[in-house]
Amino acid sequence: MIGNHEWRKRALGFMAFALIFAIMVGTARAHRVIIFAWVEGDTVYTESKFPGGKKVKKGEVIVFDQEGNQLLKGKTNDQGEFSFKTPKKTAMKIVLRAGTGHRAEWTIPLEEIGAGIVDQNEIATTRKTVLKEPNKQSREISRGKSSPDEIRMAVERALDKKLRPVMKMLAEAKDRGPTLRDVFGGIGYIIGLVGLGAYLRYRRRSTETNPKKRVD
Repeated sequence: MIGNHEWRKRALGFMAFALIFAIMVGTARAHRVIIFAWVEGDTVYTESKFPGGKKVKKGEVIVFDQEGNQLLKGKTNDQGEFSFKTPKKTAMKIVLRAGTGHRAEWTIPLEEIGAGIVDQNEIATTRKTVLKEPNKQSREISRGKSSPDEIRMAVERALDKKLRPVMKMLAEAKDRGPTLRDVFGGIGYIIGLVGLGAYLRYRRRSTETNPKKRVD
């Protein structure tokens, strides 16, 4: 049977472990980094920062296609920004390296790529259409009509611009993780349970030792 002294030792040991765990969590969060990317037309924009809002300066950004082939790389500026023209129509994985232990990535699916990119086959088809029906094309241009591709690109650019703040908030929420306040709150709750268990155990031993003090 464990005595009160042993219970105190165990409780102190647990509190020490909880404190060390909280420090480790804080250190791990300090080493986290966030990258957020979005597409506008034929350009991909990125922003990189540490938890708390500090910008990642001179961080290395590497872009891969969906097969894992490296497409390009560059460095963030003093505002943590880096942008590039879309090299080809493919899904992309953007990796940020901001020093030892600092790494993050962001994936852009294929459907978000290509607002300003037209395949060579589409260009060839359009040229053939223009050559076959030059008068019709000239009449449409003179009337101020827009082609379906132009309308689609304009709509996609507008949607990208409107959705950018929403996507940014979702990215930050996804990477935020538990705060130190959450960790210490959980530790306090566990310590409270340990203390309650020790108290109930003490009361039961006290009652068994002194039956006359038992409360009816």
